[in-house]
Amino acid sequence: MAEAASARTRRALELFAPLGPTYERYARVLSLGQDPRWRRFLVSRVEAGPGDEVLDVATGTGAVAQELLCRKSCSVVGVDQSREMLSVAREHLPATVTLVEASAERLPFEDASFDALTVTYLLRYVDDPGATLAELARVVRLGGTLASLEFAVPAGVWRPLWGVYVGAVLPAAGRIVSPAWHEVGRFLGGSIREFWRRYPLARQLELWRAAGIEDVQHRRLSLGGGIVIWGRRA
Repeated sequence: MAEAASARTRRALELFAPLGPTYERYARVLSLGQDPRWRRFLVSRVEAGPGDEVLDVATGTGAVAQELLCRKSCSVVGVDQSREMLSVAREHLPATVTLVEASAERLPFEDASFDALTVTYLLRYVDDPGATLAELARVVRLGGTLASLEFAVPAGVWRPLWGVYVGAVLPAAGRIVSPAWHEVGRFLGGSIREFWRRYPLARQLELWRAAGIEDVQHRRLSLGGGIVIWGRRA
């Protein structure tokens, strides 16, 4: 049984629950084709192979889990708090992938249960990102990789262009697709800005290290619109 969700998490669940059947298609379109590229880079940072078991947190419709299977030939367990998203993931993934409905803030696994962990677009939706990172690190064996993909706010000359895209283009494009996607398009820009206001990159990296993760590295992608952060369980 999933843990009771915070108001922040409930809002995300309400927004994304109707999108499962169309999520992969329109996430690709509305990100101008960058979302699949970001996922591939995320998986490339994970040290895993045959015989290893990787936990994919906020697995959604299973796109990162599928990438792990194809590129790493590892075993995968997917976790998400959205029953609707997991239902779509089940249709896309082989039966060998275990899917668990649970909160990332309180994972139903023993310490050091997994060889590595991936997490996608999660930390904006939890009340305490530092505590959540510590919980993610808890279930990874010593030396195992943790890697996260998140949206980011570009710097320099690209920031105004990004602001126009998330503030005007994305909501308008979402409106063409469906009312649900229009609502997501309106929500994302403010959500991303607010997270980066509270947790600029230096602060995020501090939280990773405080959670017991070492050798923390990061790479901004697509002119700074996405970011992958990764490290090892200390």
